[in-house]
Amino acid sequence: MSLRRILVADDEESMRWVLSKALKRKGFSVDLAHDGRQALALIQDNSYDLAILDIKMPGINGLDLLDKVCELKKELLVVIMTAEASMKNAVEAMKRGAYDYITKPFDLDVIDAIIEKVTRARDIAGQVTMLKHELKERYQVEKNIIGNSAAMREVYKTIGKVAASDVTVLVQGESGTGKELVARAVHFNSGRLGKPFIAINCAAIPKELLESELFGSEKGAFTGAVERKLGKFEQANHGTLFLDEIGDMPLDLQAKILRVLQEREVTRTGGNQSIAVDVRIVAATNQELLEKVRAREFREDLYYRLNVVPINLVALRDRRDDIPLLVHYFLNRICSEMDVQTKQCTEEAMALLGAYSWPGNVRELENAIKRAVILSSDALLTPADFSGLEPVSTERATASPDASLEVIVDAKLRSCLNGVEQLEKGEIHSMVLEQVERPLIRLILEKTRWNQVKAADILGINRNTLRKKIHELGIELKRD
Repeated sequence: MSLRRILVADDEESMRWVLSKALKRKGFSVDLAHDGRQALALIQDNSYDLAILDIKMPGINGLDLLDKVCELKKELLVVIMTAEASMKNAVEAMKRGAYDYITKPFDLDVIDAIIEKVTRARDIAGQVTMLKHELKERYQVEKNIIGNSAAMREVYKTIGKVAASDVTVLVQGESGTGKELVARAVHFNSGRLGKPFIAINCAAIPKELLESELFGSEKGAFTGAVERKLGKFEQANHGTLFLDEIGDMPLDLQAKILRVLQEREVTRTGGNQSIAVDVRIVAATNQELLEKVRAREFREDLYYRLNVVPINLVALRDRRDDIPLLVHYFLNRICSEMDVQTKQCTEEAMALLGAYSWPGNVRELENAIKRAVILSSDALLTPADFSGLEPVSTERATASPDASLEVIVDAKLRSCLNGVEQLEKGEIHSMVLEQVERPLIRLILEKTRWNQVKAADILGINRNTLRKKIHELGIELKRD
């Protein structure tokens, strides 16, 4: 929040010249105005950190200009100058919202003191604003991570264990699973709350620009570098830096990231000075980094530096129990944001959403809900409002190496019952159990070379119970 740009408005050319020279020597960018109207135009068209205004100026005097500044740019701090050291002027200036008041003539030391005071005030104001913003985001993040499945409960436990420390965290999961939400939850539950959380997507920035984005650049370091630029590491100092899609980072930059993790210092592009940084790293990827390590596309030493504590986010298709919770959450939030009547899904629509494969994960589900809310004029959303979503097939579920038995069975049952308008009273429970038990018992018997004692022990049932089930299920016994 340091000062960068200052406006000086005074009808005396000598005063403008003295202040401009003194401020520029300290590295500030300074604009000058010779009267109140010119100063007002500059304030309207530009962004200043501080305005130093004379009270007596042609066109608009300093106090009236101060009133307009309070209307137009409430965040702009104003220092009033006057040659008349009267209590009336001082009281009036402060009453109208001036930050400070100085009397001509003055030593430049007075200006130095004011600059230091203003800088401290802006730093404090910036920290308060950041704290409010981060507290608000923390509240939103903790509400946005939805799920009661076993996989999500493990994620919550890991966040709770690592948040208070400064260990590096690697969040892994498919696109749309909520990796940045987890990174923010780690930050907001840590001792770095109130400090910056800076995110950068390593895949979204061209290779030639990524280095200066991360480490900053000095003026003249390359074409277009007209001023010093702070990189993400410096911006995140004392806070957390989230390196999203770290797997797409070029190898030469990986070496520099490794050095930062080891040395805790950066060097801006075009510079030769090492700058100490205190940053917690949370990285994320949707790729198998170990495979990239084996292919020599990712540094092994960096991988182990990043993978101190891994947090793995499972795909939405592998935590289907969370889909109704997510649907209700998105419906309530989206309807509230759009200021429309809260909508609900019919049972048929919810069944469709639960059966879909969600290749885009939670992000795709959110977009599907948003689209349905926008396009439907009814309070109840039906399958027709989610056109284009096809239930996952048994073949697709089986083909997925990460698919659980529950997902495969769920997909098969939905496939069998698809199109059935009304379920009638019958023996569906015993029928399903029979079709699951028969292949299970047959497989264990095969594995034990048809030894019923061993098979019963593995299955965790009594031998007599096993013999009864073999008979009831019509399993043909074989002998090796």
